[in-house]
Amino acid sequence: MNFKIKLTLFFSLILIGFSKGQSKDNYNMWFQYLISAKVSDKNTFTALAQYRSFDLAYDTRLFLVNAYLDHEVASGIKPAAGAMFLILESYNTDDSKRIRYEIRPFQQVTQENNIGRTSISNRLRVEERFINNPNEFVVRVRYLISVRIPFNKKGEPEKLYGILKNEIRMNLVKDEPFDSNRITAGIGIKTGKNSALEIAFINQLETGRTSNYGYIGFRNSFDWRKKEKHQHH
Repeated sequence: MNFKIKLTLFFSLILIGFSKGQSKDNYNMWFQYLISAKVSDKNTFTALAQYRSFDLAYDTRLFLVNAYLDHEVASGIKPAAGAMFLILESYNTDDSKRIRYEIRPFQQVTQENNIGRTSISNRLRVEERFINNPNEFVVRVRYLISVRIPFNKKGEPEKLYGILKNEIRMNLVKDEPFDSNRITAGIGIKTGKNSALEIAFINQLETGRTSNYGYIGFRNSFDWRKKEKHQHH
């Protein structure tokens, strides 16, 4: 499949997703900044901030910060532990805002491999959700598969790549185990050797509800091992 066909396919997926969104919150946006840093040969630190909104950017829906540290125990296998803090805002039936705060420790394991130059990541995460207003405790399990497809020819510098993801989330409660399913399709644009801008469409299916998001994200990767080496001299 050549470059132009791949590019057309991804834009088509995004446009089809937007055209199918008919809910009242049809202009949801999802903004994210993520950093990942190698802190040793086997350990990587990841942190992100995320803002989601109703009606483009001004009506807050969610804000979160998240950080975790993983350790590569075998080639491509990385268990990790971390925590998240969230401010959740939703509308009551009388159009007033309901605000909830959440502290969420989590544990995960990621398995990464390649098929040709396409990289595939599988992540299983267990999270303990401590939510207020009213006080609630929920254990949730999430399985995410991510595919990253390079659009450059072999040997050429990478400028664009495709993103496909699917994540299913299940509550460990017998009467309502299904939480949501989230599909992402988009494009990454390299803005430097270790940075990229990502634009995507996200569809989230919950029981009796579907939400669509326009996603804009920026990611940076760092190597903090170099600083350690300089400090030893």
